[in-house]
Amino acid sequence: MDAIHIKFMKLALKEAAQARQKYEVPIGALIAVESGKILSSAHNQVISLADPTAHAEILAIREAAKKIQNYRLLKTTLYVTIEPCIMCMGAIIHARISRVVFGANDPGWGAAGSLYSLADDMRLNHRPEMVCNVCNDECKNIIQTFFREKRNKIF
Repeated sequence: MDAIHIKFMKLALKEAAQARQKYEVPIGALIAVESGKILSSAHNQVISLADPTAHAEILAIREAAKKIQNYRLLKTTLYVTIEPCIMCMGAIIHARISRVVFGANDPGWGAAGSLYSLADDMRLNHRPEMVCNVCNDECKNIIQTFFREKRNKIF
């Protein structure tokens, strides 16, 4: 596995931990350019912002686009702890992100191979490269633990 992917996924996991501390679904994301410079990082804030679009990926995309003053995030890689949903994959495609690296699959909502495969749809004008299962066990563990605790009303 590419060491740079692991390095950036560990940073995305730190973002996920921040979401967990706020009782948000623990998903973290960051966007890096080819040189390795991080443009943005974010975590889920759906509850705290009362915004159903405040997924980690969307917030990272917004921050990166604002930073470079361009909605097209060409030659960038998005790292996210969980497979992006349909909404997030739509934003990824519109932003022209070159590559998506994610940790764990999401069989209930995943739009990068689990439920849908938007990056493989030849009808779309942009298809990001997909890299999956980077730090899979850690990414799966943080989200499974969160929902287990939620079901058991630990918080």
